[in-house]
Amino acid sequence: MISGIVLAAGTGSRFGGTKQLAEVNGTPLVRHAIDALKAADVDELIVVVGHDAESVRAAIPDGVIVVENPAYRDGQATSLAAALHAVQDASEAAVILLADQPGVTGDDVGELIDGFRATRSQIVRLVFTDGPGPALLSREIYAEAGHLHGDAGARVLMASHPEWLHEVFVDRPAPRDIDTPNDLP
Repeated sequence: MISGIVLAAGTGSRFGGTKQLAEVNGTPLVRHAIDALKAADVDELIVVVGHDAESVRAAIPDGVIVVENPAYRDGQATSLAAALHAVQDASEAAVILLADQPGVTGDDVGELIDGFRATRSQIVRLVFTDGPGPALLSREIYAEAGHLHGDAGARVLMASHPEWLHEVFVDRPAPRDIDTPNDLP
């Protein structure tokens, strides 16, 4: 069983508001990540909300598990921990997507899952031609990932345990992060 997690709890301080609801091609950012995970047929889908939780929750379709992170102001790691505590016991691994990368596709998610199934690595990360992208974490390291702090996320685990990492190379530039309104297409 593969879980899909969307981290969508941040305040959007650089954006100037709830960027999870900013629209790209008529669809809220949070839905792009959900749609990528659905296209890859993950077995469960979890979205973590925090800032402006009710408004973000309203943009999430039925059938998606919504986890509210009351500690979202303490950094992205708290949202990751909240999600990992909510995954089903049968979850072998979780693909982690951010709500501000609308260019991540179902094929990208599929590459992560295929990389995990082929290697059973603790961490599988996409690497685009211009840098790293989303990652998948195996159940083996959920507890350790759940104890991270701040906004560093899984990068800390990758740096401290390079032997855990399997990289899947994608022959295109990384999808653009939406950090400010000027980043919107």
